[in-house]
Amino acid sequence: MGTIIEQPPVKAIVGVLTAAPEILPTVYHQLTYQFGDIDYTSELLPFTSTNYYESEMGKDIHRQFISFENLIDPGTLAGKKLYTNQVEQTYFTEGTTQRRVNLDVGYICLAKLVLASTKDHAHRIYLSDGIYAEITLRYYQKTFQPWEWTYPDYRLPTYINIFNHIRTIYREQLNI
Repeated sequence: MGTIIEQPPVKAIVGVLTAAPEILPTVYHQLTYQFGDIDYTSELLPFTSTNYYESEMGKDIHRQFISFENLIDPGTLAGKKLYTNQVEQTYFTEGTTQRRVNLDVGYICLAKLVLASTKDHAHRIYLSDGIYAEITLRYYQKTFQPWEWTYPDYRLPTYINIFNHIRTIYREQLNI
């Protein structure tokens, strides 16, 4: 029998997609109620990996990643996803169910980047309340590495550099 070890806290991240960047300050203000102060914001990057979201959000979609100063218990990921879903709903295009912002919540720890999802798949594990977890990237040979199921944009060197930077912030917080 293995010994149960208390898990260290992890660094919450949110990947944001929007074609309306002017709403981001308000969205980020709402996120701080759940996550605390933002300690990192990437540049706003063009989202060109797929046109999947264009029918809902329009063209000229951008991606931005943020992380938060407060570290979280990894066991709270499902609740964090439920909260970000509520935030998304407050920004539906008036009179529709079309999102103006898509919030991909997850966390970074020393070994991996985990994302929450409402969709099941063979490589996802059910958490609770209709929320699944996916190990999207693994940290191997001093950098994050994709899996066969990793989203195309999360494979991009620009994104990998962002995640490596957030991991460095996290390591400093852990005093490692």
